This record gives sequence, structure tokens and C-alpha cells, in this order.
Amino acid sequence: MTDIEVAVVGAGVAGLTTAYELGKAGREVRVFEAAGVVGGRMTTLREDGFLIDTCAEQMAERGYRETWRLLAELGIGGDAAPRIGRGIAMWRGRARSGVAETRGLLTGAGLSLRARLAGVRAMRGEFDTERPEISRLGGRTVADFAAPHHPDLLNYLLQPVVSGFFGWDPARSAAAPLLALLTSVGPPPTWRAYRDGMDTFARALAEKADVSTGFRVDQVVDDGPVARIISGTREISAKAVVLAVPAPVAAELHPGHGSAFLAACSFTPVVKAHLLLDRPLGGPDYAVIVPTAENGTVATIIFDHLKHPGRAPAGRGLVTVMAHPHAVPELLAATDEDVVTRLTGAAERLVPGLRAATRRALVRRVRHAAPEATPRALALRSAFEAELGRGVVDYAGDWVFLSPCSEAAVRSGVRAARRLTERIACPVQEERAG
Repeated sequence: MTDIEVAVVGAGVAGLTTAYELGKAGREVRVFEAAGVVGGRMTTLREDGFLIDTCAEQMAERGYRETWRLLAELGIGGDAAPRIGRGIAMWRGRARSGVAETRGLLTGAGLSLRARLAGVRAMRGEFDTERPEISRLGGRTVADFAAPHHPDLLNYLLQPVVSGFFGWDPARSAAAPLLALLTSVGPPPTWRAYRDGMDTFARALAEKADVSTGFRVDQVVDDGPVARIISGTREISAKAVVLAVPAPVAAELHPGHGSAFLAACSFTPVVKAHLLLDRPLGGPDYAVIVPTAENGTVATIIFDHLKHPGRAPAGRGLVTVMAHPHAVPELLAATDEDVVTRLTGAAERLVPGLRAATRRALVRRVRHAAPEATPRALALRSAFEAELGRGVVDYAGDWVFLSPCSEAAVRSGVRAARRLTERIACPVQEERAG
């Protein structure tokens, strides 16, 4: 006898999608989440009329097929996630608009003419977001990919993008998953943000599932025909368990799996300061990415009140300052006051008046913010995926596809649910067999 049919560990969008899809198939599912809220890296804080997206900042209307399918099923229309309608700027002495847009080929967006032409040539070809390992780029890093071309291609485009959005180091992160993602999502002005916060999707999925928040799982044990979830002195048995948590956490919870891919699948940490302002600042772009050569402490500045007007009360402003990956290790251990002082001080030149306008600051540290697609992990990915569904412990998360986006997490949850539906006999069949 088992206590439940399927247990899902982790109530981010990967785990919630898994539970939702299994529920549609008639399976009995319970989701266990250590935090007090659902959403994982897609959570939103609500403070004094501000909507503060704590990790994920936007989604795309292109390349997010499974996300939009599920949103339609949940009755969430496109008006719930309107277009941001603004672009991203590159800082090179000043904010230069048009990053990743066609107009950037004319204006430069921080790139020299030679670098623009090199970028167009270099990024031609087909890239697969589900199988990045089959790319013609093989295991080349971002830096390796850029090396034959004008140095601006790395210094004023690829490095700021990978460091500013994913916390990646271009010298150790693989190029193929990056280019697969960038070529699938379309230009930034078409990107979207959920009107009521980036946790909108997760909250809607959670309403359709049996979710236990504040439930910390310490270990998952594979006993052959069943699995056991251990939480303190409590044990729960299940026919199957899906670990929908970051790969390093999954490896700690179930070390018996022994997967080389799990061991190689590292995550990058992020430190950011959310600044609640007494007035709006910035414009016309909703974000500015900052090359290492231009700062070294700040990687990205997001003007959340420009991303969507509902992110801040009328007449106020909300700005998120993300630390450069080189500064993150030190800031992870720093006090909140020190983080705010360092980040606002370094951002003041980029956004004059930022310190004076800040009335309150919230610091967010995310130790497992984005899967880091290293060449070694890339080489091991397909073999790991081929083994999924063969045991009582399965996996879901954006890291399964080495793609740092919520669509990859959703897609992995859909796939995990299909595997389990096929593996576990349905109740009708069991009754007939009896």
C-alpha cells in the first residue's frame, strides 16, 4: 500500500504543471513545497501597492507554446499578460536602445558596424530549445563562439546578455542553449509581463492541485516498486515521485540516482535590490544591461514601473538592480544594507537620482536562479533524458532542457506527466484486472 499515487516535490511552474497534467489524466497527486508560497522562481511580493517580481521578470509570446496552451485552458487570456512594448538598452557610455531588435542593426545598440555584421553572420542557423546538444556549435562556450569575430560581439552583446539575465560566465557557459533561446523568443518589445505579477500562472495552476506549502522534504528514497518521501520523522510513500526542484537540490534529495548530468548541471546565483522610489525614473527602455567593461558591479537595471504601470502606485517608481555575477559571491554573504549601498552606489551613474529617490529597498538572494548550461552538462543531457521515466523517481525543471526560461520548466512538467501516465496503470485497468 502507498499513501499517495504521485508526489511532486516543488511548487514552481514545473512541479505545478506536472501536477495539473497528471490531475487531468485522473491521477492522484500531491505537491510538497518548502516555501510558504507557490511559484518558485516565479513569485511576486505585494508591498505597499508595489508588485515586485522576485526572480523571473518577463515571458515571451513566441516560443512559449506549452505555456500559452495551458493559460488558455486555465481561462487566462492574453490581456492578463500584456506586451511590455518597450525595448532593452545597452550601456556604452550611455543607454543605447535597440538590443536584439532589427533597428539595432541600424542604430548599433552599443555595437560597432563590424560587430553588427559579425553578429548577423554568426547567429545564422537552426537551434533547438529542446535538444540544444545537437547544434552545430557542439560544446563551444559563449566566449569560444564569439572569439573569431569582432570583440564587441562578446563585450557589448553576448556577455551583458548572459551575465545580465542569467548570471552566466561566458567563458564557461555553452553557446548553443543561449542562441536557441534568443532566436526563439522574438524581440524584447514583444515580450510580456503578467498584469497581476509573474506568479499569476503558478497561482492559477495551484488552484487546480493539492498543494502543501511549508512542507520541507529532506530525502527521497527509491525502494524499487515505491518511493518514500522523508520529512523530519515523517515518511510518505508513493508510486512515483517527481523532483521539480533545481538540479543541485534534486541531487541532494535523491543522491542514489548517481546521474552524471545531475552532478554537472550547476545553477547560477543572483542578488538583486528592489528599490521602491518616490517618483518614476528612467526611460524609454524598460531595462538596461551593463557590460563588465562599463561597470562590474551592476549587470542589469529593470524599470519595473515601465514594464507595466501596475507594478508601482501612481506617481511612484520601482527599479530592480541586479548584481554582476562577479560581485554576487561577496554579496550573498553581505548584509541587506551593504547590498543596497553597493548596488545603488554603482547604479547612480547609470540612473542619476536613484539614491535620492529610493524610499525603501528589498534585497533578494536566489542561490539557484538559472541553470548554467556548461559544455559538460550539454554533452550529458540527452543520455539523462533518455533514462527518464524508467524508475519511480522522475524529474522536471528548466534545467532538464538546459534552458533558463519558464517555458522550458512548463514543457518539462508536461513531459514528466506523460511519462508517469504511461508508466502507472490507470485505476480502471487495475479494477478490471482485479
